Amino acid sequence: MIRKLPSGRWQVDLRTDGRGSKRIRKSFDSKAEAKRFETFVMAKRAEGREWNPSKADNRTLKQLIKLWFNAKGVHLKDGERRKRCLDTMAEFLGNPIARTVKPTSFLAYRAHKIQKGASKKTLNNHLGYLNAVYNQLNRLNEIDFDNPIRNVEMIRLDERELSWLTVEQIRHLLKTIEDFSQNPHVHLLTRICLATGARWGEAENLQLRHVQEGKLTFVNTKSGKSRSVPVSKELFEEIRKHLKEHGCFSFSLSAFRRALDKSGITLPPGQAAHVLRHTFASHFLMNGGDIVTLQKILGHSHISMTLRYSHLAPEHLSKAATLGPRY
Repeated sequence: MIRKLPSGRWQVDLRTDGRGSKRIRKSFDSKAEAKRFETFVMAKRAEGREWNPSKADNRTLKQLIKLWFNAKGVHLKDGERRKRCLDTMAEFLGNPIARTVKPTSFLAYRAHKIQKGASKKTLNNHLGYLNAVYNQLNRLNEIDFDNPIRNVEMIRLDERELSWLTVEQIRHLLKTIEDFSQNPHVHLLTRICLATGARWGEAENLQLRHVQEGKLTFVNTKSGKSRSVPVSKELFEEIRKHLKEHGCFSFSLSAFRRALDKSGITLPPGQAAHVLRHTFASHFLMNGGDIVTLQKILGHSHISMTLRYSHLAPEHLSKAATLGPRY
């Protein structure tokens, strides 16, 4: 609406989206100027741009990290660790105004970390953490600018070698643990991982209430979802007896690593106890198991993770050539 004021000036008084929306009022010396302003404001509104945009967001990267942590990170298992990583990143970048972070700045951080020996996988995680801060706050309408590093690409990773133990190696490893380890838990934990494909930490977390009805229930897993896996009657009874006698498993990974070294079995870097999980998965498929069931046993969120083992089941996959539609 345009109206003439008692002073003789002309006032534009309008709401761009009707009742309840933002009100704009401005006075001019002539009605023509007022009309041009009204036309300008409505044209900008049609383009999705405000006449009087809000003040530039000058919060620092650390301020946004703290905001993200309070909104999301505090609920994550590794939220505290992620926040420490993000704060370290922000300090390296000079704790800039968050909206002004440049892709080249993150690339400089990444190059520095690679020179210091950080793995490509770790640095992809770091990029994911920083992306999550911007994207989460954008979804919550806490920021009104785009993620400034959205176009930075992840580092392409070579497929990791999955090593697994043969039956002879399994027997040799268990005998080595039996003969040389003083830890009362490591032999049984090794067999639990071999029998269920559990991660070492998942097996260590087992308590008597998790060993029921012939199944082991793994909780506090990597995916956050509990899963139950049946085991043989003999192993089930042995686990219950062990937990009744010892209360619970103690940290035994170091003992396993020492026994593995003593066995002389060589593995790719970073495998250690994880080879037990790979061994279960590999033997499961080679003995006729199927990929979908294996996914459920291992607790993989995505089937793509399980498909890494598919080359070990050529007989199973070869059915694709014979069981499709005939025409």
